[in-house]
Amino acid sequence: MEHEFWHERWAKKEIGFHEGTVNQYLYDHWPELAGKGTDAVFVPLCGKAHDMWWLHDRGHPIIGVELSEIACKDFFEEAGEKAKIHPGEPFITFKHDDLQLWCGDFFQLAPDDLKNIRLVYDRAALIALPPNMRKGYVEHLTAVIPDGTRILLITLDYDTEIKGPPFNVSNEEVQELYQDDYEIEHVLTNNLAKDHPFAKRRGLEGASESVFRLTKL
Repeated sequence: MEHEFWHERWAKKEIGFHEGTVNQYLYDHWPELAGKGTDAVFVPLCGKAHDMWWLHDRGHPIIGVELSEIACKDFFEEAGEKAKIHPGEPFITFKHDDLQLWCGDFFQLAPDDLKNIRLVYDRAALIALPPNMRKGYVEHLTAVIPDGTRILLITLDYDTEIKGPPFNVSNEEVQELYQDDYEIEHVLTNNLAKDHPFAKRRGLEGASESVFRLTKL
């Protein structure tokens, strides 16, 4: 999946992966992951997810990384907020208080960029990538976040033959990808009813969502 694929999806507003609301699993499971603290949160491949405002409202400094400049601009404009834009390489940064969106390639991140991060929220990064890119994504994420960082990971699995994203990621694959460098807690798997809005829209059969808590060793 080249950069152009994502730029085209955002330009054509083909963004069915955008929820438009705060994710229920985030709402339900974040407190147990983060406790009562306000540690800094990293959101990879963040799009314009409303979840970041929810996290920010609870006192967390945020760094989101997103390839599309359209998504970054929409994120602030749709919330009626203004961001200071700082051109640069390899990232253009959009800043509003201590909420930052870095527009650029996730794989250009360096450990120093995320040295203050203690939490990661991944609802739409791993499942946005095809199988041949997931190992590289996890390896790079592991390389740039500090030891002890905790991750809330939400995945989607389904039996239907469709072209992602979002792609199906099985619970077994999560174990394979993260087991060498993380403590893994499988929190739940929730089967989606056929009339679930997302399952119905994509014609998914046997679809389920899973939630994991991971801690980098």
